[in-house]
Amino acid sequence: MKSQQARLGAALVIAVGLAAGALAQQAPGRRDFDAEYRTAVQSAKDASEFEFLGTLVRTCLLPQSGGENTADNVPNFVSNPASAPRRDTWYAEPAKVFDNLYFVGGKVHSSWALTTSDGIILIDTIFPYNSEELIVGGMQKLGLDPKNIKYIIISHAHTDHIGGAEMLQTRYGARVVMGAPDWDAVAKYPNRYKTMAPKRDIVATDGMKITLGDTTVTIWLTPGHTPGTMSYTFPVLDRGKRVDVAYSGGTAFNFVNNTPDPGIRNFQTYIDSQRHMAAKAAATGATVLLSNHSEFDNAYNKTRMLAGRGNGPHPYEIGADWIQRYFQVMQGCARSAQIRLEQKAVETAR
Repeated sequence: MKSQQARLGAALVIAVGLAAGALAQQAPGRRDFDAEYRTAVQSAKDASEFEFLGTLVRTCLLPQSGGENTADNVPNFVSNPASAPRRDTWYAEPAKVFDNLYFVGGKVHSSWALTTSDGIILIDTIFPYNSEELIVGGMQKLGLDPKNIKYIIISHAHTDHIGGAEMLQTRYGARVVMGAPDWDAVAKYPNRYKTMAPKRDIVATDGMKITLGDTTVTIWLTPGHTPGTMSYTFPVLDRGKRVDVAYSGGTAFNFVNNTPDPGIRNFQTYIDSQRHMAAKAAATGATVLLSNHSEFDNAYNKTRMLAGRGNGPHPYEIGADWIQRYFQVMQGCARSAQIRLEQKAVETAR
């Protein structure tokens, strides 16, 4: 009797074990969110090394977090010009960077004048309080006539990039190009863009070519930083040799990203945009990375390095592999933040 009970007990143990194993196979294991997060961050660190520390810090180590800005207030530097930052905090000398590309930005925010056989394409216009001195004055210092600005391409409608667009459009009659959602934002928030709102003009589409004379800038829609953010590819000349540029139009996480809905989708939009731009940069063989913030492309320092270049390599030309790694940094950092929101969604649902 005891032996029979023992056999029955052993059989029961085996049956329970088999059932538990079957259930374990049917029920998916819990995700190790911490491990996924660390992997994503490490992928960004590995891609960055010491080249893109500003981008790594801004998007991985100290990422921006928050909701949508719906305020429509006149900026202090517009309502009270005396409150604008001191000149020494933003002023930078203009410089000829390539044969046909000129830096007319400041220490932190950039503006670029691309010269062609039929005029000038201006990329970004910084703030309203310094665009007159940096862009107009800078071009004149470099022997360029601002009257020759035919196109103004705005990467996205934040006041540190659209600031001088209204003034330049009104004064010189230049055509202004911007993404549709950002044109809509300018119309929706008239106080926010007071003195900075150009008349609605050219609405960019993905792959649109802005051709002026012998030069073409190709626009790529890269929503994320703002819904209408644009990036570009275009050629420049370095001592007569063609070099291709990839211009990244928006980097920080300015979108709603502190809640799973819509944060997870917003991060996916951002990631998809970086993949899109990386593919376009690879297709052109781009070896030069530009942005509209020196913390991302180190423009302010690299421009000053040109004086000592001699016969050496161009400080802006970093190679096609490093261009790809730049966009990998952005993807890895965005993915790490997205993973945390996925974790939050799972924990909330339990």
